[in-house]
Amino acid sequence: MKKTLLSGNEAIARGAYEAGALVACAYPGTPSTEILENIIQYEEIDSSWAPNEKVALEVGIGASFGGARVLVTMKHVGVNVAADPLFTLSYTGVNGGLVLVVADDPELHSSQNEQDSRNYAKFSKVPMFEPADSHEALEYTKLAFELSEQFDTPVFLRSTTRISHSKSVVELTERSTDIQQPKLERNPAKYVMLPGNARKLHYVVEQRTLDLEEWSCKQPFNRIEKGAGEVGVITSGVSYQYVKETLPDADVLKIGMVWPLPKQLIRDFASKYETLYVIEELDPFIEEQVRAMGIDVIGKDKLSICGELTPGRVKQQLFDQEIPTEDVSAELPQRPPSMCPGCPHRGVFYELKKAKAYVTGDIGCYTLGFMPPLSAMDTCICMGASVGMATGISKVLSAEEQRKVVGVIGDSTFLHTGVNGLMDMVYNKSTATLIILDNRITAMTGRQENPTSGYQLNKKEAPRVDMEQLCRAVGVEHVTILDPYDLAKTKEVIRTEMAREEVSVIITTRPCMLVPRDNEIPRPPLFVDNDKCTGCRACLQIGCPAITWDPKLKKSVVDKIICTGCDVCKQTCKFDAFQECGDK
Repeated sequence: MKKTLLSGNEAIARGAYEAGALVACAYPGTPSTEILENIIQYEEIDSSWAPNEKVALEVGIGASFGGARVLVTMKHVGVNVAADPLFTLSYTGVNGGLVLVVADDPELHSSQNEQDSRNYAKFSKVPMFEPADSHEALEYTKLAFELSEQFDTPVFLRSTTRISHSKSVVELTERSTDIQQPKLERNPAKYVMLPGNARKLHYVVEQRTLDLEEWSCKQPFNRIEKGAGEVGVITSGVSYQYVKETLPDADVLKIGMVWPLPKQLIRDFASKYETLYVIEELDPFIEEQVRAMGIDVIGKDKLSICGELTPGRVKQQLFDQEIPTEDVSAELPQRPPSMCPGCPHRGVFYELKKAKAYVTGDIGCYTLGFMPPLSAMDTCICMGASVGMATGISKVLSAEEQRKVVGVIGDSTFLHTGVNGLMDMVYNKSTATLIILDNRITAMTGRQENPTSGYQLNKKEAPRVDMEQLCRAVGVEHVTILDPYDLAKTKEVIRTEMAREEVSVIITTRPCMLVPRDNEIPRPPLFVDNDKCTGCRACLQIGCPAITWDPKLKKSVVDKIICTGCDVCKQTCKFDAFQECGDK
């Protein structure tokens, strides 16, 4: 065995490798993204990005039915997309082990909601492990594969942001060779979910849950750690780490499998204490089940249901202890999020604001179009929602107001769940305009490849989806390709298509500035000619981080280190104050 430091995501990837997984599939989403990005180092595993989480799981199901061990990963909101095949997979069971990793995001570090995926385990009747550190992330991944095949079930592995991104010591072992080899075997009664087959399998699922509950009571991942014997704590996941720090003398029941819960073990543990805490993040998932067993506990009546726990928050909320704060003599400057210098989306939102468009937005970097000074996004719900919402809101508006509605979506998000919405726009004769921001990458989650980028997860070349032909194929007659660095043309096209009384699509094509491609020629940075700058501040309205205001000069200044020379600022200036470095 070799000891090393790994993050939780790296440990999960290693666990899949050691377990003998042959296939891994995912849609990127923080905090789960790095699992697949680490799996590609293991050549034995066929790993790939899918267009969305539903497809990722369906690819995984197919490989599992073929007899391979499979890892599928996504963030918490991705399970919403994958829920349709997931619930039926619970009935069919597996052939090769199938582990579904879901990474929750308490505190919403990079998400639009704070849902607790443990509820999906209970709802779909799929067992769920929850590691408390990287060591357990690796070991539970391997155990999940074994459990999947032993009980003929998919298995959840739940991580959270702190587990995914924190590092701790793990022990590496060799890759398992004691696994079945893929083989195509027909079993329609098990895998074809007609009502007659599914009714029978529902009974199997319920019995499986009971068997798993009894089995888990005897397993070391659900363990009692003795303390002073005066206070008992039931906990799981990263909350276990906070319990050990804030209640070092408590007796602890650490639960490694959060569904189904080891009820008899909980009863035996709870019977020994007058004071019993359940300490967990987000929903009172364990607490509600313990209370349903007739056991009185202290939990969410003290602890917040919102956000992450920390040792300080546990002390403050459970025991009303004041947490000392460090005296900071100088306040740090605010760093609000903004689009990168040279972002191809900046000019689009600048012109949408000037056109007074009502913008239904979507999930991606371009959601920052909401931030001032652009302030050009009015809604953002979930992946792909911008398209359907543009149709829906235009249905209830007057003809004049309908022309203001513009949906905005990125290339990866469009392929994720936007195409169906566009088909609906055409089919139901929407009057809204859709802008597809094609920057040829899944930028927000760390610049992962997608079917529009021309590359696979392993950076090998792949066919690019022709976005224009795809839109025309679903029936859009008016499709315009646009260079978003050309502000005059961007203004003209946006206003023309907004005035059109039928569906139209604008596709802006510029690659993300953070993804260099061989055929992209760098542009020289700009500078401000102080003799020409009048201090009108028009250039500041595009919100480029490379442009700042000098209060002494009362003029704009360009940071040549981060300026990309995109020329968008130059086009907003009526006085020709922006010049290329080298012009003078």
